[in-house]
Amino acid sequence: MVMQTFGLTPERVGITRARILKNALPRITLGTIGENDNFDKNSGRVMKFRRYLADGQTASQPNRFFPDGAGDRAQAFANSYLASEGVTPPAGSISSQDITTTLNHYTILKGYTKDTFDMYEDDIPKQMTEKVGQTIGLVNEMVLFGVAKGCTNRFYGGTGVDRATVNDAISLPLLRRIARSLAANHAVTVTKMLQKMPASGNYATSPIEGACFPVFVSTDLHPDIRNLPGFLHVKSYSDGSKALPNEFGACEEFRFFSSPELIGVQSGGAAVTTCLRDLQSTDGVNADVYQVIVASQDAWTHVGLNLSDASISALPPGQKDKADPTGVRGFVGADWYYNAALLNQLQMAVVEVGTDALKHA
Repeated sequence: MVMQTFGLTPERVGITRARILKNALPRITLGTIGENDNFDKNSGRVMKFRRYLADGQTASQPNRFFPDGAGDRAQAFANSYLASEGVTPPAGSISSQDITTTLNHYTILKGYTKDTFDMYEDDIPKQMTEKVGQTIGLVNEMVLFGVAKGCTNRFYGGTGVDRATVNDAISLPLLRRIARSLAANHAVTVTKMLQKMPASGNYATSPIEGACFPVFVSTDLHPDIRNLPGFLHVKSYSDGSKALPNEFGACEEFRFFSSPELIGVQSGGAAVTTCLRDLQSTDGVNADVYQVIVASQDAWTHVGLNLSDASISALPPGQKDKADPTGVRGFVGADWYYNAALLNQLQMAVVEVGTDALKHA
């Protein structure tokens, strides 16, 4: 373990002006959507979510009532419930669909020496505590990003049919295809989001102005989205103060939220020589691909999001035991349980696209 020691960095005592610089902070965007289920101790590691399906619905198509086929499907559905005089209809049953997720256990630990604690002019334990809290948020966000990217309702930029053939950036026709898919699957627009409560660090559900389908993107995609026909920047909203954290604009029924942490797949797309525009490429051979997450109200859930579910430890030097007989080490750490689950994969979407290389004026 690396211990923060007194001599690691130059002292600043006696210097006329010295400041601790701000660090880059992770942006939590995906974590503002979804149902928040707190972690309850001694209740098992596996979380189970269940829905009961109506007639015509299946586990693979839980949002559809009418099977595919020729003819008047709506009338056929209604006719299947026609009664015959004096005849008792056959009894049916309902089926259920279970979705499970297993809680993962995460840990982080920072260490420092007694000399650092006693003599260094900066409050190192405080700095470590802040960084530990930020790391918890970023780990949870990346876990959720990984879960969301597993959605099977997928769309691809340009003429692409999979990641390797993605050859264009996001477009309005592509977004409209997604909106049609979500509407056909009875997706509900988002009317509430999780907001961090300053006093506790926990999250609570708050209503938002204007129902929408939130779209979570890398900040690399800002230029492409701003070029969408009808794009409205937050400063042009009727009340720009109602814009949410990390929100940068809207287009039709979509509102866009961005984070540099929603990183792309470097050089994962089509050969740049075959792309429909000049797309960004890390290796200069294949286009970089970004996985855009489109959500609805009931698309996913979190388990263990609130910091109150985490066990955060701050142990200053001076506590003597067999592991540290002289009490010369201090620690700041945390351990917590977290995971997420997709509750309705057809009520969300993953869109794989490239982004303009911005080489031309």
